[in-house]
Amino acid sequence: MSKVLIVYGSSTGNTESIAQKLGERISSAGHSVEVRNAADTQPEKLADGYDAVLFGCSAWGMEDLELQDDFIPLFDGFDQMNLAGRKVAAFASGDREYEHFCGAVPAIEEKASQLGAEIIAEGLKMEGDAGNDPEAVEAFAQDVLKRL
Repeated sequence: MSKVLIVYGSSTGNTESIAQKLGERISSAGHSVEVRNAADTQPEKLADGYDAVLFGCSAWGMEDLELQDDFIPLFDGFDQMNLAGRKVAAFASGDREYEHFCGAVPAIEEKASQLGAEIIAEGLKMEGDAGNDPEAVEAFAQDVLKRL
């Protein structure tokens, strides 16, 4: 059994719904899961005590990538999280009208990889909440579960 932390930044509730659904799914597979809102989380030693960390962040932007406000301090503090050797995956909800549709996913994956984390699943990028595409959420959860 792995200990998994899911941290999300959500302005409209869409990314939060994905985080909650992932938490339920991973927990039902027998793993210990904690789901946290980025607004209530500090980056210092965040990954300590966890085997895997899933990061969810809504993002938008036409010219520059704009991350969800509550997630920015965490993203800026990735180097304080002790991600080296940890399993990491990223997910996001976005709007395809924006140039940087779910741009948080590659940004998180790149930064975590640079810090020595192992990316364990292809990032989940979707429009709307978890109910918009439950098959995509389930497929992402299955990919994560295979690597825990």
